[in-house]
Amino acid sequence: MHILLSNDDGYFAPGLLALYEAVSSVAQVTVVAPDAERSGASNSLTLDRPLTVRKAHNGFQYVNGTPTDCVHLAVTGLLQQLPDMVISGINHGANMGDDTVYSGTVAAATEGYLLGIPSIAVSLVTDGGGHFETAALMVLDLIARHRAAPPAQPWLLNLNVPDCAYGDVRGLRTTRLGRRHKAEPVIPTRNPRGDTVYWVGPAGSAQDAGEGTDFHALAQGYAAITPLQMDLTSYPQLQAVGAWLGAEV
Repeated sequence: MHILLSNDDGYFAPGLLALYEAVSSVAQVTVVAPDAERSGASNSLTLDRPLTVRKAHNGFQYVNGTPTDCVHLAVTGLLQQLPDMVISGINHGANMGDDTVYSGTVAAATEGYLLGIPSIAVSLVTDGGGHFETAALMVLDLIARHRAAPPAQPWLLNLNVPDCAYGDVRGLRTTRLGRRHKAEPVIPTRNPRGDTVYWVGPAGSAQDAGEGTDFHALAQGYAAITPLQMDLTSYPQLQAVGAWLGAEV
Protein backbone atom coordinates (compact mmCIF):
# COMPACT_ATOMS: atom_id res chain seq x y z
CA MET A 1 0.00 0.00 0.00
CA HIS A 2 1.35 3.41 -1.01
CA ILE A 3 0.18 6.53 0.82
CA LEU A 4 0.88 10.15 -0.08
CA LEU A 5 1.18 12.54 2.87
CA SER A 6 0.88 16.32 2.76
CA ASN A 7 -0.24 19.17 5.03
CA ASP A 8 -0.61 22.94 5.27
CA ASP A 9 1.72 23.56 8.25
CA GLY A 10 4.87 22.93 6.20
CA TYR A 11 7.21 19.98 5.74
CA PHE A 12 8.91 20.68 9.08
CA ALA A 13 5.69 20.51 11.17
CA PRO A 14 5.63 18.06 14.12
CA GLY A 15 2.18 16.82 13.12
CA LEU A 16 3.46 15.69 9.73
CA LEU A 17 6.43 13.94 11.31
CA ALA A 18 4.16 12.11 13.77
CA LEU A 19 1.89 11.06 10.91
CA TYR A 20 4.84 9.86 8.83
CA GLU A 21 6.32 7.81 11.69
CA ALA A 22 2.99 6.07 12.25
CA VAL A 23 1.95 5.48 8.66
CA SER A 24 5.38 4.35 7.46
CA SER A 25 5.08 1.42 9.87
CA VAL A 26 2.21 -0.01 7.80
CA ALA A 27 2.69 1.35 4.27
CA GLN A 28 5.07 2.80 1.75
CA VAL A 29 4.96 6.57 2.21
CA THR A 30 5.79 9.59 0.06
CA VAL A 31 5.74 13.06 1.62
CA VAL A 32 5.17 16.15 -0.52
CA ALA A 33 4.37 19.21 1.58
CA PRO A 34 4.62 23.01 1.37
CA ASP A 35 7.93 24.73 2.07
CA ALA A 36 6.25 27.02 4.63
CA GLU A 37 3.01 27.28 6.55
CA ARG A 38 0.08 27.73 4.18
CA SER A 39 -2.85 27.74 6.60
CA GLY A 40 -6.03 29.16 5.08
CA ALA A 41 -4.84 28.52 1.53
CA SER A 42 -8.02 26.60 0.72
CA ASN A 43 -8.07 24.91 -2.71
CA SER A 44 -5.82 27.40 -4.48
CA LEU A 45 -3.46 26.35 -7.25
CA THR A 46 -0.38 28.38 -8.20
CA LEU A 47 -0.78 29.40 -11.84
CA ASP A 48 1.30 32.58 -12.06
CA ARG A 49 4.76 31.02 -11.67
CA PRO A 50 6.50 27.65 -11.91
CA LEU A 51 6.86 25.41 -8.88
CA THR A 52 10.03 23.84 -7.53
CA VAL A 53 10.43 20.60 -5.60
CA ARG A 54 13.28 20.11 -3.15
CA LYS A 55 14.18 17.30 -0.77
CA ALA A 56 14.86 17.74 2.95
CA HIS A 57 17.48 15.74 4.87
CA ASN A 58 14.78 13.31 6.06
CA GLY A 59 13.59 12.57 2.54
CA PHE A 60 10.47 14.73 2.67
CA GLN A 61 9.87 16.65 -0.55
CA TYR A 62 8.74 20.25 -0.25
CA VAL A 63 7.17 22.62 -2.75
CA ASN A 64 7.11 26.43 -2.92
CA GLY A 65 3.35 26.37 -3.28
CA THR A 66 0.04 25.54 -1.67
CA PRO A 67 -1.18 22.25 -0.19
CA THR A 68 -3.27 21.71 -3.32
CA ASP A 69 -0.16 22.30 -5.45
CA CYS A 70 1.69 19.63 -3.47
CA VAL A 71 -0.87 16.89 -4.00
CA HIS A 72 -1.57 17.85 -7.61
CA LEU A 73 2.13 17.92 -8.45
CA ALA A 74 2.81 14.63 -6.69
CA VAL A 75 -0.06 12.73 -8.28
CA THR A 76 0.21 14.15 -11.80
CA GLY A 77 3.99 14.55 -12.07
CA LEU A 78 6.16 13.00 -9.38
CA LEU A 79 4.65 9.57 -8.76
CA GLN A 80 4.70 6.78 -11.30
CA GLN A 81 1.35 5.39 -10.13
CA LEU A 82 -1.64 6.70 -8.24
CA PRO A 83 -1.22 6.31 -4.49
CA ASP A 84 -3.75 4.16 -2.69
CA MET A 85 -4.61 6.98 -0.31
CA VAL A 86 -3.86 10.65 0.37
CA ILE A 87 -3.64 11.79 3.99
CA SER A 88 -3.25 15.45 4.93
CA GLY A 89 -2.13 16.56 8.39
CA ILE A 90 -1.82 16.24 11.24
CA ASN A 91 -2.96 19.85 11.44
CA HIS A 92 -2.19 21.85 14.58
CA GLY A 93 -5.71 23.05 15.33
CA ALA A 94 -9.29 22.18 14.48
CA ASN A 95 -10.81 22.06 11.02
CA MET A 96 -14.51 21.83 11.82
CA GLY A 97 -17.66 23.49 10.53
CA ASP A 98 -17.02 26.46 8.27
CA ASP A 99 -13.25 26.05 8.80
CA THR A 100 -13.25 23.39 6.11
CA VAL A 101 -13.94 26.00 3.42
CA TYR A 102 -10.67 27.81 4.18
CA SER A 103 -8.53 24.93 5.39
CA GLY A 104 -5.36 24.06 3.50
CA THR A 105 -5.35 20.72 5.33
CA VAL A 106 -8.76 19.82 3.95
CA ALA A 107 -7.79 21.23 0.55
CA ALA A 108 -4.84 18.86 0.19
CA ALA A 109 -7.12 15.90 0.89
CA THR A 110 -9.75 17.33 -1.42
CA GLU A 111 -7.27 17.43 -4.29
CA GLY A 112 -6.54 13.75 -3.78
CA TYR A 113 -10.27 13.03 -3.78
CA LEU A 114 -10.79 15.03 -6.99
CA LEU A 115 -8.03 12.97 -8.58
CA GLY A 116 -9.92 9.78 -7.72
CA ILE A 117 -8.05 8.75 -4.55
CA PRO A 118 -9.57 8.00 -1.12
CA SER A 119 -8.41 10.88 1.05
CA ILE A 120 -8.37 11.91 4.71
CA ALA A 121 -7.77 15.29 6.33
CA VAL A 122 -6.59 14.96 9.94
CA SER A 123 -6.58 17.71 12.57
CA LEU A 124 -5.69 17.80 16.25
CA VAL A 125 -8.13 20.06 18.09
CA THR A 126 -5.65 21.99 20.20
CA ASP A 127 -4.54 25.52 20.96
CA GLY A 128 -1.08 24.74 22.21
CA GLY A 129 -0.56 21.11 23.20
CA GLY A 130 0.35 18.23 21.01
CA HIS A 131 -0.96 14.68 21.44
CA PHE A 132 -0.20 14.14 17.77
CA GLU A 133 0.36 10.46 18.49
CA THR A 134 -3.33 10.15 19.37
CA ALA A 135 -4.40 11.42 15.96
CA ALA A 136 -1.76 9.24 14.29
CA LEU A 137 -3.13 6.12 16.01
CA MET A 138 -6.64 6.98 14.86
CA VAL A 139 -5.33 7.28 11.30
CA LEU A 140 -3.78 3.82 11.58
CA ASP A 141 -7.17 2.48 12.57
CA LEU A 142 -8.76 4.07 9.50
CA ILE A 143 -6.04 2.61 7.26
CA ALA A 144 -6.72 -0.85 8.71
CA ARG A 145 -10.44 -0.42 8.10
CA HIS A 146 -9.73 0.69 4.52
CA ARG A 147 -7.64 -2.40 3.89
CA ALA A 148 -10.29 -4.68 5.33
CA ALA A 149 -13.17 -3.07 3.42
CA PRO A 150 -12.07 -0.73 0.60
CA PRO A 151 -14.76 1.78 -0.40
CA ALA A 152 -16.66 1.21 -3.63
CA GLN A 153 -16.01 4.85 -4.53
CA PRO A 154 -13.29 7.20 -3.26
CA TRP A 155 -14.33 9.14 -0.18
CA LEU A 156 -13.17 12.39 1.38
CA LEU A 157 -13.08 12.19 5.18
CA ASN A 158 -12.45 15.01 7.64
CA LEU A 159 -11.13 13.71 10.98
CA ASN A 160 -10.83 15.92 14.07
CA VAL A 161 -9.23 14.42 17.17
CA PRO A 162 -9.24 15.73 20.75
CA ASP A 163 -5.89 16.71 22.23
CA CYS A 164 -5.56 13.99 24.87
CA ALA A 165 -4.02 10.58 25.37
CA TYR A 166 -5.33 7.93 22.99
CA GLY A 167 -6.90 5.98 25.85
CA ASP A 168 -8.87 9.04 26.92
CA VAL A 169 -10.68 9.48 23.59
CA ARG A 170 -14.24 8.30 24.19
CA GLY A 171 -14.63 6.95 20.68
CA LEU A 172 -15.19 7.98 17.08
CA ARG A 173 -18.44 9.52 15.89
CA THR A 174 -19.65 10.08 12.36
CA THR A 175 -20.82 13.69 12.22
CA ARG A 176 -21.99 16.50 10.00
CA LEU A 177 -20.29 19.87 9.82
CA GLY A 178 -21.45 22.43 12.35
CA ARG A 179 -21.57 26.17 11.76
CA ARG A 180 -19.81 29.12 13.33
CA HIS A 181 -20.91 32.66 14.08
CA LYS A 182 -19.40 35.17 11.70
CA ALA A 183 -15.71 35.85 12.22
CA GLU A 184 -14.49 38.51 14.60
CA PRO A 185 -13.69 41.91 13.03
CA VAL A 186 -10.32 42.51 11.41
CA ILE A 187 -7.64 43.91 13.70
CA PRO A 188 -6.10 47.19 12.50
CA THR A 189 -2.56 48.12 13.51
CA ARG A 190 0.35 50.22 12.25
CA ASN A 191 3.45 49.04 10.45
CA PRO A 192 6.87 50.68 11.07
CA ARG A 193 6.15 53.20 8.30
CA GLY A 194 2.96 54.34 9.97
CA ASP A 195 0.63 52.71 7.43
CA THR A 196 -2.56 51.09 8.67
CA VAL A 197 -2.47 47.34 8.13
CA TYR A 198 -5.02 44.69 9.03
CA TRP A 199 -4.91 41.22 10.53
CA VAL A 200 -7.78 38.85 9.81
CA GLY A 201 -9.69 38.33 13.03
CA PRO A 202 -10.21 34.96 14.73
CA ALA A 203 -12.98 32.60 13.75
CA GLY A 204 -16.30 33.07 15.50
CA SER A 205 -17.64 30.74 18.14
CA ALA A 206 -19.74 27.71 17.25
CA GLN A 207 -23.33 28.60 16.34
CA ASP A 208 -24.66 25.23 15.19
CA ALA A 209 -23.00 22.86 17.64
CA GLY A 210 -25.90 20.58 18.45
CA GLU A 211 -25.91 16.83 18.68
CA GLY A 212 -24.68 15.22 15.48
CA THR A 213 -22.18 17.98 14.64
CA ASP A 214 -18.41 17.79 14.75
CA PHE A 215 -18.35 20.54 17.39
CA HIS A 216 -20.64 18.53 19.67
CA ALA A 217 -18.63 15.33 19.31
CA LEU A 218 -15.37 17.04 20.28
CA ALA A 219 -17.03 18.80 23.20
CA GLN A 220 -18.11 15.38 24.49
CA GLY A 221 -14.60 13.95 24.22
CA TYR A 222 -15.05 12.03 20.96
CA ALA A 223 -13.14 12.25 17.73
CA ALA A 224 -15.32 13.35 14.80
CA ILE A 225 -15.20 12.04 11.26
CA THR A 226 -17.23 13.84 8.60
CA PRO A 227 -17.62 12.65 5.01
CA LEU A 228 -17.35 15.63 2.66
CA GLN A 229 -18.44 16.21 -0.94
CA MET A 230 -17.53 18.75 -3.60
CA ASP A 231 -20.93 19.28 -5.23
CA LEU A 232 -21.75 22.86 -4.14
CA THR A 233 -25.14 22.89 -5.86
CA SER A 234 -27.98 24.07 -3.60
CA TYR A 235 -30.60 21.64 -4.82
CA PRO A 236 -33.47 23.03 -2.67
CA GLN A 237 -33.02 26.41 -4.40
CA LEU A 238 -32.99 25.18 -8.01
CA GLN A 239 -36.72 25.66 -8.54
CA ALA A 240 -36.83 28.94 -6.61
CA VAL A 241 -34.01 30.46 -8.66
CA GLY A 242 -35.55 29.13 -11.87
CA ALA A 243 -38.88 30.72 -11.00
CA TRP A 244 -37.13 33.97 -10.08
CA LEU A 245 -35.49 34.00 -13.51
CA GLY A 246 -38.69 32.90 -15.23
CA ALA A 247 -36.89 29.86 -16.54
CA GLU A 248 -37.75 26.19 -16.57
CA VAL A 249 -35.87 23.86 -14.26
